[in-house]
Amino acid sequence: MEQTKHLSQHVGVRRACESLGLPRSTYYWRLRPPTTRPPAPRPVPGRALSQEERSDALRILTSETYVDKSPASIVAGLLDQQVYVCSERTLYRILESEQMSKERRDFLRHPVYDKPELIAEQPREVWSWDITKLKGPRKGVNFSLYVILDVYSRFVPGWLLDTREDDATARMMLDRACRREGILPEQLTIHADNGGVMRSRTVSDLFERLGVTRSHSRPHCSNDNPYSESQFKTMKYIPEFPKRFESFEHAHEFCRHFFDAYNYQMYHSGIAMLTPAMVHHGHATEVIAQRQQTLSKAFADHPERFVNGMPKHPELPSAV
Repeated sequence: MEQTKHLSQHVGVRRACESLGLPRSTYYWRLRPPTTRPPAPRPVPGRALSQEERSDALRILTSETYVDKSPASIVAGLLDQQVYVCSERTLYRILESEQMSKERRDFLRHPVYDKPELIAEQPREVWSWDITKLKGPRKGVNFSLYVILDVYSRFVPGWLLDTREDDATARMMLDRACRREGILPEQLTIHADNGGVMRSRTVSDLFERLGVTRSHSRPHCSNDNPYSESQFKTMKYIPEFPKRFESFEHAHEFCRHFFDAYNYQMYHSGIAMLTPAMVHHGHATEVIAQRQQTLSKAFADHPERFVNGMPKHPELPSAV
């Protein structure tokens, strides 16, 4: 705009606008001083309700007969009485102008739950426990397997097989595991989902007596208990896991062999390819050092086979 004004002083407005590709009408419109007048009020449509008719409609909306009915129901009810006040849409406009248009039904609104985040820097700080079903000899017969898992070491400090889910059975298993592991008050946090047994008063009383901190998953969110879920999947996907157990004794014998192998023979990538027992009983540093010596000797014997230099054994995570 300033360029156009400057050029117009020498060659005229018409030529200045033509050379800059600016319509003269736009040039003169931009020269007008800004207006301070308020916008003109919107005219009332001729078909709008009068103030008296609007008051009558509002009185009907707030009457005892129609206060809890939708505008569509109100219009239908008035038509049955051979009365027409206004359209359904007009009733909605009146309600909105009076700030009376909102959801009147009491919907259940779920609270926002925080995602549980627990940190374990050594064994016996955070445990996870859960219950899974093992299929019995026929349909409708199942066995309940209770399993506790140390989140840091992946060690199973306690498990129990029963014919049903019961809070007294869970209490007994948890109590035995805490005593066996020498758990002190305020030392341990135990995480579980929101099952009835997990939240039972029997189990809660035990935790209060032992000084154990409770933690629970968010409702309907199995991902909040991943370590127990992963451990169950490990058990059920091994080749030896049967489709059905022939008897309770068969299931118990299988679990006894499995958890013994799981604790002392299974290597876990999450704990530097050590067994849970090595980490849980404090042998991880010694085992890693011995493995590193073996790797160093192999490198010294044949360095040409290690294109990336000296192999290093993975370190145990400082926290889980």
